[in-house]
Amino acid sequence: MNFNPSPEARRLAQSPHNVFIVGLFAFDLFMTPAVLGMKLGMISLLIPLFCSGALMAYINWRGKQDTVWFVQMHWRLAWTRCRILIIGYAVSASLILIAWLLSQISNDPHMASIIWTALTRIALMPTLIIVLVTSVMAFSAFSMAQKGELPDKLVAKFPPPENVAAAQA
Repeated sequence: MNFNPSPEARRLAQSPHNVFIVGLFAFDLFMTPAVLGMKLGMISLLIPLFCSGALMAYINWRGKQDTVWFVQMHWRLAWTRCRILIIGYAVSASLILIAWLLSQISNDPHMASIIWTALTRIALMPTLIIVLVTSVMAFSAFSMAQKGELPDKLVAKFPPPENVAAAQA
């Protein structure tokens, strides 16, 4: 749905998408492979996960704080992208648990190491795919903020106040 927010509101509405995209690239695409490359162990994957979680908590918090309705809706839109990313994290965590269990039942310690290494790399793929999908969605939402648009579902869930009118098409 199209709205006619002020140029300042449009600029502020782009911020949540910028924050989300920077978090995706910094924590998921750069920090995670760096942690794996340094061979610090799988427990070190909690570092980018914690950083990403803190950023998502900030996005959720800001989505409830803003006073300009259009800007607040874009923070909430960024939060929906965060929830999709959380699902990707959960799928990867489940697959890592399965990899750990399979490596534990192996009688040969070398085979257990091979199973663990191979399956944990595969387990990270759902998160990587979700990161790529949500980055495209966030870039699209950035463009929507620039144009003064919001998804119809979001507007239906959080109707605009009386002083905010939809732009005529």
